[in-house]
Amino acid sequence: DMVSQALALARRPHVVVATPGRLADHLRSSSTFSLSKVQFLVLDEADRLLEQGSADFSVDLELILGAVPARRQTLLFSATLTSTLCQLRALAANSPFCWEATAPVRTVEGLEQRYLLVPEALKDAYLVHLVQSFQDQHQDWAIIIFTKTCKDCQVLNMMLRKFSFPSVALHSMMKQKQRFAALAKFKSSIFKILIATDVAARGLDIPAVQVVINHNTPGLPKIYIHRVGRTARAGRKGMAITLVTQYDIHLVHAIEEEIKLQLPEFSVQEQLVLDILTQVNVTRRECEIVS
Repeated sequence: DMVSQALALARRPHVVVATPGRLADHLRSSSTFSLSKVQFLVLDEADRLLEQGSADFSVDLELILGAVPARRQTLLFSATLTSTLCQLRALAANSPFCWEATAPVRTVEGLEQRYLLVPEALKDAYLVHLVQSFQDQHQDWAIIIFTKTCKDCQVLNMMLRKFSFPSVALHSMMKQKQRFAALAKFKSSIFKILIATDVAARGLDIPAVQVVINHNTPGLPKIYIHRVGRTARAGRKGMAITLVTQYDIHLVHAIEEEIKLQLPEFSVQEQLVLDILTQVNVTRRECEIVS
């Protein structure tokens, strides 16, 4: 809480790790706490912190930047270089040093990436079938399913629960406490399936995940790279499957161009999907009414 943090800050630590909002709160509420001696300012996930609109940190960051000395070193870290970061580079007073890890492909070697062409109306039935087959073959596998919206995340989680899958949801409409609880369940391996939105899943420290399923094709290649980067970490193997509807073909081409790879198709017996279609659709509708 704020009080215990304020006491810790009063002891003048050498390193402070904070979210912009909380650090700004301390600057506003305390006359004794100061950043005037700071030599290094590090912004992790810099593209996200500096992007307008997604979760606007600009007011808090302005306060922090005003509180640190002008003569300091600022370090920006990001897995994806966006136009925002490029603009910043252009604005820098003295020429900044920029190091970019160059790789022939933008995704790791141990990652098997596939797409699955699905009619929009069969999307959820395909998802349930995929989850079922992974659970049948590998009971100990952990799966992350990415969704486009909080509502989708909520509904899919309820739906998978009704099919007796051990799933938890993680999205930005949840309170911080609920998010920690959901993550703890997933990390403890009791719940093998995490359904998340992009906002919630950014920068998470998650143990070994064997499969990432994209319930929607990401509109931006950089979001795709972030999502699939949740698996095949630290030299391990992993699989990423993207559900692609007839409306998403151009998005897949943009992703392939960015990652310098052509995605092979993942084969599924459509009859097995059709067998569960009615049950899945009815269950989904029930969940939508409740949520």
